[in-house]
Amino acid sequence: QVQLVESGGGVVQAGGSLRLSCAASGSAFSINFGRWYRQAPGKQREFVAGITPGGSTNYADSVKGRFTMSRDNAKNTVYLQMNNLNPEDTAVYYCNVYRASWSSWGQGIQVTVSS
Repeated sequence: QVQLVESGGGVVQAGGSLRLSCAASGSAFSINFGRWYRQAPGKQREFVAGITPGGSTNYADSVKGRFTMSRDNAKNTVYLQMNNLNPEDTAVYYCNVYRASWSSWGQGIQVTVSS
């Protein structure tokens, strides 16, 4: 089972930036897919961004142009660079790394954007 450790969350003012990191244990990280989700209070968990083993990315419409997902296979880590944050981005963010046969989730990390 792959273990994931997230970091980089916190409190930021509207218009600010944060970078989330998700470090994975195990080997062969380069062939894993990765996704970020978030869950705001009282709302369902929603997809934020995804990345393929080849580095192709896709994003939810609400974050396009503001968030960038990337990966560093040498460090077994995926990132989520979040710019121009607004209060609607406040949520617990979860990292998900998976292949066809398994899926692992991080513990979640709080991001709070103050107005």
